[in-house]
Amino acid sequence: MFDNKYVEQRIEKGEALKSLGKNPYENRVSRDGLTADFIEKFGNLEDRDESESFRLIGRIKFLRLMGKASFMKIEDSEGILQIYVSKNQLGDWFGDIKNIVEVGDLIEVEGFPFVTKTDELSLNVREFKIVTKAISPLPEKFHGLQDKELRYRQRYLDMIMNSEVRKVFKTRSRIVSEIRHFFESREFLEVETPMLHPIAGGANARPFITHHNALSVDRFLRIAPELYLKRLLVGGFDGVFEINRNFRNEGMDHTHNPEFTMLEYYWAFHRVEDLMKLTEELFDHLFEKLELSRVLKYDESEIDFSTPFQTYTYREALVKVGEVPENILLSIPEMVAYLEKHDLELPQTLSLGYLWAELFDNFVEKKLINPTFITEFPIDISPLARRNDQNSEIADRFELFIHGTEVANGFSELNDPIDQYERFKKQLEAKDDGDDEAHEMDEDYVKALSYGMPPAAGEGVGIDRLVMLLTNQHSIRDVLLFPAMKPLHHEE
Repeated sequence: MFDNKYVEQRIEKGEALKSLGKNPYENRVSRDGLTADFIEKFGNLEDRDESESFRLIGRIKFLRLMGKASFMKIEDSEGILQIYVSKNQLGDWFGDIKNIVEVGDLIEVEGFPFVTKTDELSLNVREFKIVTKAISPLPEKFHGLQDKELRYRQRYLDMIMNSEVRKVFKTRSRIVSEIRHFFESREFLEVETPMLHPIAGGANARPFITHHNALSVDRFLRIAPELYLKRLLVGGFDGVFEINRNFRNEGMDHTHNPEFTMLEYYWAFHRVEDLMKLTEELFDHLFEKLELSRVLKYDESEIDFSTPFQTYTYREALVKVGEVPENILLSIPEMVAYLEKHDLELPQTLSLGYLWAELFDNFVEKKLINPTFITEFPIDISPLARRNDQNSEIADRFELFIHGTEVANGFSELNDPIDQYERFKKQLEAKDDGDDEAHEMDEDYVKALSYGMPPAAGEGVGIDRLVMLLTNQHSIRDVLLFPAMKPLHHEE
């Protein structure tokens, strides 16, 4: 690991620092202020003020050594600042600094503010300490690390080199925090549910499987917390939410990662229409707190997040957005012929709902740019949703699409234990027919429903996809600190 000649040279400089009685990995360090504080305090300075003193800690990002003076740029979490280091201020220590210090080192400096001949606010250094000696050299390009594979594998290096990346993840943390405050302010209770499940339930997806040695049983990493959260409604909570990690053993692309973050919440004595209104209020809250424009640029599009959002029923979307002939939507043979005509694969289950879903995926989804609610889903692709009172073939369910991607899924909850049991049985039949993502039977959940779950509605919101939209990032890996990656080397 350390046999690179440049690394060896840096290690030698660390040893030289030790020989001078200085620790290259200093611990007794405290920070008084940040570069942003310095700039705010002295931003109007016109010359110099030696009566002032300011202490900073930062990483050297640029270094220009000269005979008796040097200019450096140091960066901390809030910005970058030029510092001036001279023999006049530091004496003999300046000569040692020239021989030992390098780009990448973390340093602590104290000095006074001044403005250079080129009108750049800077710090004239009176004290200089190397806090951490970096033994691996940074990439040569000062203005950013461009190799995306390297960026994802070494996120720490990505954040050192790209300040914009740090901003994205700070925004992500703010989004999660504001979502939490939003639901707490509406008297929802934040809860935690298991990540190791005896049954892979709560969504149609392939699970990761592990083994519990003490119990000698297989367990499934959580694909969704839904069934546990709804058990809490049975137990008497009126509103619960969880910001949770889910795991799905599926492919990876620009919107999918095998582990991802979801908001899920469940609300007793409310219906699907209440969820849609609350979703709009959540977006209003986020845009206000993040101080974002209601029209955001994303990729080559502009997305208008003004509320209320556009709404179509599933059938309306197929006809009005997807331009699918309305006269074929109740005929399975005609829908099959239409899909085959367009060289599209047929779903494994040739029911009306699954054929509608195939048509929607191919002709509608990518056209939904502005936030759009799609309602009245077919019941056979909604195994956990409540049947509509007027039409038993549709579910009281919606999904929210933004820029061609599903961001949220919500519905009035099915609380009829007998209906739920029958739907689980149909899912088992689909699994026997080869559907690897069909829902498992969860008899304990049916048992919980048999004690009486109040009328309720629930929703899941994809946090990662939401962050992508609000930060103009086009891959889920750009909003995950440590995304899943293929191994660098494959053993034969």
